[in-house]
Amino acid sequence: MKILANENIAGDIVALLRTNGHDVLWVKTDFPGADDDTVLAPASLEQRLLITFDKDFGELVFARGKDASHGVVLFRIDLPSPSVAAAKVLAALESRSDWTGHFSVVDNSRIRMVPLPTP
Repeated sequence: MKILANENIAGDIVALLRTNGHDVLWVKTDFPGADDDTVLAPASLEQRLLITFDKDFGELVFARGKDASHGVVLFRIDLPSPSVAAAKVLAALESRSDWTGHFSVVDNSRIRMVPLPTP
C-alpha cells in the first residue's frame, strides 16, 4: 500500500509499516514543516493514503473542499506504548482494502468510513 504518514505519526509506526512491505513517505522527513494543505498535495498526486492523528484534515476535506481522493485515515486510538500503537495502526490498515475515496476514522473499537466529496 502507498501511504503518506503525517508528521504526527510516530517513527515506530512508519518503521513497522515499511517492514511489512508498505511504501511509506513520512511528512516529518520527506516534507518537514509542511502545513496540512501542502501535505494533501503529494498524497493526491502520488495516490497515497494519508494517515494521521490530526482532526484538521476533516475540515480541510469536507468544509474547504481540498482533494484527498486516495483517502484519509484519522486514528483516534489509545497509545499505551509506541509498539502497541504501531501494531494497532498496521492491523487496522491491513484489515481493509477499500480506503480509497473515503475519510475513515479508526478508534479502539471500530472503523467508520464516509465517502469523500468529489473535487
